[in-house]
Amino acid sequence: MTAPVVESPRSPYSRRRTTRSNFELYGWVFMRASGVLLLVLIFGHLFVNLMVGEGVHAIDFAFVGGKWSNPLWQVWDLLMLWLAMLHGTNGVRTVINDYASKDTTRGILKSLLYVACTVTVLLGTLVIFTFDPCPANSPAELLPSICS
Repeated sequence: MTAPVVESPRSPYSRRRTTRSNFELYGWVFMRASGVLLLVLIFGHLFVNLMVGEGVHAIDFAFVGGKWSNPLWQVWDLLMLWLAMLHGTNGVRTVINDYASKDTTRGILKSLLYVACTVTVLLGTLVIFTFDPCPANSPAELLPSICS
């Protein structure tokens, strides 16, 4: 009797060609570095929004408008958005590579993932840099109370 051949658990699918790229290593390092930086960004964000001033009760349209009028907070929130989306996308990409057994399924899922990430990052960046709580030539009755 011959023993059955068991595939290695570390290789959920076989690659058609071997690559000499270090992409997975760079992805692994990125996950660690972005995770540490995200902790700093998120806890700084939570501290400023919830602990400073009147706390959660002060968060409204005027608070966000005032915060995003400062370039520091625009860049802070932009970094948080970009790192969170890229960190999450890289994690989901790894899960797709591990669990999608067919090449076609894996390709479709990763394509949808990349499109969703790109759209979210582009729209979020657009909102952060074009947000204006007091747009010009707007009727006074439609403007928030912070606009004079």
